[in-house]
Parts: sequence; C-alpha cells; structure tokens
Amino acid sequence: MELWIQDADDMRLALPHDVDAGTLRKVLLSDGAAVTVKGARSVSLRHPLELPLPLNRTRPEDDTPPAASGLLNMAKALRSSARSSASDPDQPLLSLRIIGPSSLTSSESGSPNNRLKLKRLSPGLVELSSRSVPASPGEDMDLSQGRTLWPLTSLNGSEPNLRGFEELLASVLGKKGFEKGNFTLLKAEVSAHTYMKMGFSVEKKLLPHSEEAGVERTSPFPSWKTKPEKATLQFEVLARLEDGGTVVPERILQVQPVHTADSVMESVQTGNITISKLPLMYPPQSYFTL
Repeated sequence: MELWIQDADDMRLALPHDVDAGTLRKVLLSDGAAVTVKGARSVSLRHPLELPLPLNRTRPEDDTPPAASGLLNMAKALRSSARSSASDPDQPLLSLRIIGPSSLTSSESGSPNNRLKLKRLSPGLVELSSRSVPASPGEDMDLSQGRTLWPLTSLNGSEPNLRGFEELLASVLGKKGFEKGNFTLLKAEVSAHTYMKMGFSVEKKLLPHSEEAGVERTSPFPSWKTKPEKATLQFEVLARLEDGGTVVPERILQVQPVHTADSVMESVQTGNITISKLPLMYPPQSYFTL
C-alpha cells in the first residue's frame, strides 16, 4: 500500500525508535507495518481498487456481538492478493491520497516484537517494512481475531456502521455478490468536517387585547396566561464550520418548548377549611348491594 501526502508542509514520520525519515511526500507500507494518520481533511483512492467476490457472510455461532463477516472475508482475500503481488512495488494494490494530515505515526501491526525497517528510496519517498518474515500467500490468515478490516486496521468489524455498509453493499450487488469473481471500486473519499450545534428563538408580536373587537373576557385566569402578547418558537441548528470560518447550516429543526403545569394545593381548592366542615355527599343507593 502507498500513501500520497498533499497540502502538508514539512510532514515527518514519527517512528518508535530514533530514526529521522525526513520530509515526506510518499510512504510505501509493506505487510506488517502500519501508519496512524491524524488531522487529515480527506482521504481518497488514487486509482480504482479490485475487490474479490463472493461476499461470504457466514460467521461462527459464537460471534457475539455480530461482525461484518462479509467485509472481513473480503479483506482476508484482499490481503492474500496483496502478498502475492508484493514483488512489484511499482503497482501497489492500494494507493491512498491524504490531504492535509497533521501527523503520521508508524506502528507495527504484524510483528509487535520487532522493529520496523526504514528504507529511503528517493527524496520524500520512504518504505516501511517489518523485519520479520511475512507469511506465505497460501497460509491461512485469521483476520476475524481482533476483527480488524485490513488494510485499515483501525476499523473494527463489529461496528454497527460497518455492518450497515455491508448490508448496503449486499443489496447493491444482489445475486452477483454470492458468485465468484470481483468488482471494481472506482471512487471512494472520506472527508472530515467540524460541526457545531446552536439554538435560537423567534418571537412574533401578537395583537393587543384592545384590538380584538367583539371578544368578551370571561376567563378567571390572568390575561398574561390566556392572552399572551408574543409567541415564541425555538429552533436547533446543526452547522458545518468551513476553513475560512464560514458557518454553513446543514439542518434546522424546531424544538418543542417545555410546557409548564399549574398545580393547586387541596387546601386552597377547599377554601382552607377543616374536613369536619366539609359537606357530606352520599352516593346513590344501589339495590344490588348485599
């Protein structure tokens, strides 16, 4: 896999050991090496990606919580294909374009007990590889353990969003998804945005009581309760914050205000008199009472 870095000035790679890789524009990753990218504005494919089929969605009975087994099996086949074509560095299986990252940190996913090997190929181009000998392409690789979706090891197969994406992919492929073959992912882009939520209220002035001709007041409640002078509507806004500080609203919803309820003590309702002075009320007689 290769990473192309754009719109990042003086981007350097932080290694577990004290090695300076210099300013980077491109990073090649071999099997057993991983890079954590932080602060990127967007990540996209540089060229189409061939994904293997069938979408095998069988999972073990003890798979609790359920995982996106079809995507995990696809990742397993994709990793096997990447290992078989590892001898051709000019044609990597996966090429990603990363725009505006804030930091790159290397980590060892396949061999945690061994240090990574750094090789400078040209100015701005480095290759990270594991010092351990990778497994053969035909060796069985259990990717369900840990449920990481290769080559994006930060994605967990048990995530509900990932399982929902598998359902969507299965519905799009239909019967072809269960046949042997492959399909091409032409374009994929993930972008990061900053969102903010705010609230505001709108007030509308109502007509005064004197202008309401022909209406006689008979309510025992005060006029500020029954005849308000203004109506208030409350809204909630979800907005996206752009780079230049511009706020773009994405969604506006009306929020129902909290309604107040009046309560009156029983002593106030009865005139604050003792129970001995209350009038007696006899229910009507029932001739079917024994």
